[in-house]
Amino acid sequence: MSDDKSYKPDWAPKEENDAFAVRVVKGKENEAETSAAKFIPAMKKNIPSVMELVQGVINNNRNVLARAITLIESNSEQHHETAQQVLQEILPETGKSIRVGITGVPGAGKSTLIEALGMYLISQGHKVAVLTVDPSSSITKGSILGDKTRMEKLSREPNCFIRPSPSGGTLGGVTRKSRETILACEAAGYDVILVETVGVGQSEITVRSMVDFFLLVMIPSGGDELQGIKKGVIELADALLINKSDGDLRNKANIAKADYSNALHYIMPATKGWQTRAHLCSALEGTGISEIWEMIKKFEEITKENGVFENRRKDQAVEWMSRMIENELLDKFYNDSKIREKLPVIKEKILNGNLWATAAAESLLKEFWNK
Repeated sequence: MSDDKSYKPDWAPKEENDAFAVRVVKGKENEAETSAAKFIPAMKKNIPSVMELVQGVINNNRNVLARAITLIESNSEQHHETAQQVLQEILPETGKSIRVGITGVPGAGKSTLIEALGMYLISQGHKVAVLTVDPSSSITKGSILGDKTRMEKLSREPNCFIRPSPSGGTLGGVTRKSRETILACEAAGYDVILVETVGVGQSEITVRSMVDFFLLVMIPSGGDELQGIKKGVIELADALLINKSDGDLRNKANIAKADYSNALHYIMPATKGWQTRAHLCSALEGTGISEIWEMIKKFEEITKENGVFENRRKDQAVEWMSRMIENELLDKFYNDSKIREKLPVIKEKILNGNLWATAAAESLLKEFWNK
């Protein structure tokens, strides 16, 4: 059957039979251009306004929350202004969670622990946000590990929101905008925020400055246990957790716990009124998980009673302001047109041995302040 809207192609056989059933339907003139013209405005309409973002976050629309966090993490000046407006609007809905930082030696099973803890918390009626900060590629600055893929069960839970972000080389393994991301998740109704950081070391003091409780995850077979990590990190921790305490490692885990417990007697606790202790768990078997949460709740209760909880939050807000000022000054310095023009020349002089680094810094700073 044929009509004036369809026809056989030139290469079709002339005889009429059922062996060839292909027909070409005529298209409208400039249909591609018309579709594109309709599509572009639709995309523009898709960009939510500040109030749409605010309402979406508060109503826990996960897609809108993800878009808001993308704006927060963006380096675009336009996005920065929008993000600040959103943060200002959602501020009254924030601060109602317990913020837990989790760090540890590579291979300690932090992601497995977070999944086990997150699943337990959800079963207890909590809403959990997990901010995993991946190591960044030195080339693309993007995430390398993709922690979300290592929390398969947790990522399918409707009461869990997982946000992997590249560290971008930031000191302490946390993104510059992690604090703002925490606020967005709190406004969306997540009452437990878990922040997993990259690696372990004294630079992890950065995460200590944005969480209430700081958990250091250890392994039972790390050789000389007391030399396995830096003392400075232990001093920051509110609890030491020896993971993988199962199977053949159970005895080693008990020995490690005893060693750490003895060492902790000589270290000042990270939080006033709270004694840092070593604990055992097996994230793989799910043992010790409920005890971890009970410990965190006890910590929250004690620190709220003695005022440490609120005072720490206030101190963190002031430190946050200081870090933001430092970051803003660095951005303005390196994005200044005169500095960008002069910097390659100065670097070349340093590399050739014609200029000391201190003199170079003074020269660039004078150029910046005297513009």
